[in-house]
Amino acid sequence: MIKVVIADDHAILRRGLCQIISETSDMTVVGEAGNSAQAIKLVREAPCDVLLLDISMPDRNGIDTLQVVKKERPKLAVLMLSMHPENQYAVRSLRAGAAGYLTKQSAPAQLVNAIRQINQGKKFVTPTVAQELAKSLERGGGEQPDYQQLSNREFQTLCMIASGRTLSEIAEVLKLSVKTVSVYRARLLEKLQLKNNAELTHYAFKNELVG
Repeated sequence: MIKVVIADDHAILRRGLCQIISETSDMTVVGEAGNSAQAIKLVREAPCDVLLLDISMPDRNGIDTLQVVKKERPKLAVLMLSMHPENQYAVRSLRAGAAGYLTKQSAPAQLVNAIRQINQGKKFVTPTVAQELAKSLERGGGEQPDYQQLSNREFQTLCMIASGRTLSEIAEVLKLSVKTVSVYRARLLEKLQLKNNAELTHYAFKNELVG
């Protein structure tokens, strides 16, 4: 029996994932978490084989949570779940130690297969993610696009600004001060050699980082 922990701050989505898993004979949900701290505690305490982890957690982002989890449980298979397009966070997630990446839109159709696959020690990637990985390999280590050089927080800030969120809204989502978010914005503008939010938004759309 594959033991699964679900970490997502949306109770309705967790219920939906539990329902899908309950309809299979070879897996069971052994714990649910609504934030990063609960997820880390569950992974420490509950024997589990697979962690379903949301990218956008209220107290700490999913990639940061993933890195903490992998330090403590290096062999735990982690499947990242996200509302974001696959080209935004998939490669970052896999580099941080995730075994797979699935958008929430496609989760109902592919979830069970993804869990079984990563539980066997394999990677689960959709054709879109495979394409992103191929692009990453083609570019080579020293020829990554500028946005790949951003930290996870800077990258989150970039995508949120390009999606039309204000610094105050971003600060609320990331549980940071507006001043800290402003620092991330200044850093990413400098790294990308951009001057303002309009150029930043154009850059994000040009690189297909927002839909």
